[in-house]
Amino acid sequence: MTALTEGSKAPAFKGKDQNGSLHSLANYKGQKLIIYFYPRDNTATCTQQACNLRDNFSLLKKNGFVVLGVSPDPIPKHKKFAETHQLPFALLSDPDHQIIDKYGVWGEKKLYGKKYMGLLRTSFIIDEKGLIQKIFLKPKSKIHATEILEAWALLKKKKYIF
Repeated sequence: MTALTEGSKAPAFKGKDQNGSLHSLANYKGQKLIIYFYPRDNTATCTQQACNLRDNFSLLKKNGFVVLGVSPDPIPKHKKFAETHQLPFALLSDPDHQIIDKYGVWGEKKLYGKKYMGLLRTSFIIDEKGLIQKIFLKPKSKIHATEILEAWALLKKKKYIF
């Protein structure tokens, strides 16, 4: 589980996407960023989540959000995943866990009673100033875009934005 908290400064990062383009947190200053961490390309739940964000991408974009996915998978695997599912956003490759560790999303998982270490599906909404506004520790993959938009609307309405 991440040690980061809502209201804290988002950790700086650098990583290459499926096309070999370099992305950093600094590139998104002045923009609202959704950075979602997912375990693996082409697995059922990860594909559901990516496709949900794809299907709602224009709505997220209309609300001022940029989307970045991050997983430990290599660039060629990201490229195939993005092409197969026509994903309109960048997928950063982090095989050495440089970004994953900064965001604290690597930890113990459990599957069929067996414990192992892996990426903990987690998403962050980072505002224009680089502050974490919302952390989704267990995003609902099938409706993740709706979760994001509802959380943002609630934050704005209650003026909880840090």
